[in-house]
Amino acid sequence: MGPQKWVRRSLRNLSLDLKRHGHDVSPPTVGRLLHGEDYSPKANRKSFSGPRHPDRDRQFCYIARQKAKFLAEGLPVISVDTKKKELVGNFKRPGKAWCRKAEVVNSHDFRQDAEGIGAPYGIYVVNANRGYVEVGVSADTPEFAVDVIARWWQVCGAVLFPGADRLLILGDAGGSNGCRPRLWKLRLQEGLADRFGLTVTVSHYPTGTSKFNPVERQLFSRISSNWEGKPLRSYAVMMAYIRGTKTTTGLRVQARLNGKKYKTKVKVSDEQMKGLNLQRHKVCPQWNYTIKPRRNTKPS
Repeated sequence: MGPQKWVRRSLRNLSLDLKRHGHDVSPPTVGRLLHGEDYSPKANRKSFSGPRHPDRDRQFCYIARQKAKFLAEGLPVISVDTKKKELVGNFKRPGKAWCRKAEVVNSHDFRQDAEGIGAPYGIYVVNANRGYVEVGVSADTPEFAVDVIARWWQVCGAVLFPGADRLLILGDAGGSNGCRPRLWKLRLQEGLADRFGLTVTVSHYPTGTSKFNPVERQLFSRISSNWEGKPLRSYAVMMAYIRGTKTTTGLRVQARLNGKKYKTKVKVSDEQMKGLNLQRHKVCPQWNYTIKPRRNTKPS
């Protein structure tokens, strides 16, 4: 294989190559000839998500059945995830916004110039078309994720679903609420099931399919559109844009700033895992499980 394969073939380079072979063709003419043969400049397209998991379709069908069952019984169904972390400060935001003059922002996105980093953890309530977001200023950990869900239940969930004793959580297979972290399951047991007497069922979307998670489409995409082209110069501005996110279909969002500092790399022992009242489902047990309140605890 010759070395020419690994050289970027621009119109100018192609024109020079043709001239060396006796064809005096200008770069614009080369471009027209290429377009005539259905060639055009193209960027890489992210569409290959890796090998298809053998249980992918089975899990999607199971999630659909779980959702239908909970919705039919009037029980809460929530979709959760952490949105991309944002630098809080005078930094450029992607997108455009209507204005007389463009916003003047820093020429570089240096971390030391930021007031801090905001990690929005979102909850989308499938039953009610409602959103709840807490912006963390610390690490995105399983403890942070469960704290947000527990606070949502106290503030909104128990009001929207009075008397409900079961909850369905839909989430990605990775991240702070992934299917692998032990701390996620431990905190669900202690901070949600035992604390409120809730039976918590969790179903994870297969790896590489997070775009199907309702929180991504119904909540995070709306927030991104609302602050498009607007610098998030302070946490107050960031929270205002999240709270101001609305749609004609009735979406409304509550938001709160979470200033707690969360520790990373917290270890959960085998003994602690054995103490969980956790039951894995027969269908895709790596992605579906239920955590029930332990008998020796009382709901707070």
